[in-house]
Amino acid sequence: MRVSSGMIFDAGISSLGKQSAQLLQLQQQLSTGRKVLTPADDPVAAVGILEAKQALDMTQQYAKTHDNANSILSFAESQLKSAGAVLGEARTLVLQAGNPGLSDADRKSIAAQLRADFEQLLGLANTQDASGQYIFSGYMGNTQPFGGTVETGVSYFGDDGQRYLQVSSSQQLAVSDSGNGIFNRIANGNGVFALDYAGTNAGTAVIGGGSVINASRWHDASNSGNLEIRFWVDDGGTIGPANAVYYDLVDADTSKSLFTDDVSTAGGVGNSYTHAYVPGQPISFSGLAAPYNDFGINVTLTGQPADGDSFSVKNSTSQSVFESLRRIIDVLEQPIVPGSNDQARMSSEIALAIGNFDQAEQNFLTARSGIGSRMNRVESLQTLNTDLDVQYQQSLSNLQDVDYVQALSDLTRMQIQLQAAQQTFVQMSQLSLFNYI
Repeated sequence: MRVSSGMIFDAGISSLGKQSAQLLQLQQQLSTGRKVLTPADDPVAAVGILEAKQALDMTQQYAKTHDNANSILSFAESQLKSAGAVLGEARTLVLQAGNPGLSDADRKSIAAQLRADFEQLLGLANTQDASGQYIFSGYMGNTQPFGGTVETGVSYFGDDGQRYLQVSSSQQLAVSDSGNGIFNRIANGNGVFALDYAGTNAGTAVIGGGSVINASRWHDASNSGNLEIRFWVDDGGTIGPANAVYYDLVDADTSKSLFTDDVSTAGGVGNSYTHAYVPGQPISFSGLAAPYNDFGINVTLTGQPADGDSFSVKNSTSQSVFESLRRIIDVLEQPIVPGSNDQARMSSEIALAIGNFDQAEQNFLTARSGIGSRMNRVESLQTLNTDLDVQYQQSLSNLQDVDYVQALSDLTRMQIQLQAAQQTFVQMSQLSLFNYI
């Protein structure tokens, strides 16, 4: 093959261009710290880099979501903690109001403080987060959940939904709660049954308390959940000492005595008021006639009931914390008429309020426990997300970061090769027959 001078020049220039391009790429890699500058450099690595960057962007986005969720939940938990503190203060005030030595003015003063607690609790229930969303309105974040006064009562305008944040590719986390469940749906009484007094009671008997021995027996099918303790004063000494007080346990739906399974009657033939009442001694709902047998509870009353007085024992229902406060405020603002049983009524109302406050406080604690559980989930996700972030960073580094030791070695080698090629080209370019003519 005949090699012309033009071919020698073209080959030399081509070789110098290729080596210069390789040297330039090495310089760019060293200056950027990236070994894959364009997808053409390494198509497989370029795809891996894109996937790693997308995964890394997702972990960073979830990190922001985790911080946001933790902030919202922490704020809600702090508001419920404050609500519990307000309720504890109200409970203390109500206990103070039970002092029989207080005057009407003293009780009104306590009621005024309870009104302040009412407003403070209402304000906490209507708390907004930093973005202006109501945290206890359920899904309806733009709707104020509660509205009302001591006089009118409080209504709920939110819903029972929850707002969620996407905290991982497969998990959503609730970051709001329904105020309906926290402030309204509070079991009254002791959570199983609730005591109350009849408005016509004339004696001095006061609600003491009730205890659950066996909740499953209370929920037996034979129990209507609408019972009464009715009192009869045997002023004639029919079955015992004169003026002794007896009671009957009655199903208010059927008016049947739980002791005889017949219609409740006082005195005379078929008398079902056969149990003597002793103030402060538990009244047991056991040893009943078939089909009732045993309802698994005890009820304690103090004071002396009048003939015909009664107390209800019903299934526990829901009562809002605002209604519990409103009711006791109304009672404390009423004067006590000398010679009446107003003091006994007030004492019963105080006992009912204390029980309802205890249930409300337990409801707050349950809500806080739920929020705490979700905060623990966020913390676990944050730890996992941090680990994933480190892994994706490492994978991305392996795919795109330049190995400086290798790159510097290659740069030195390429510089030597280019210098050798340049010197060779100079010498080759001088080979011409014209130099020898």
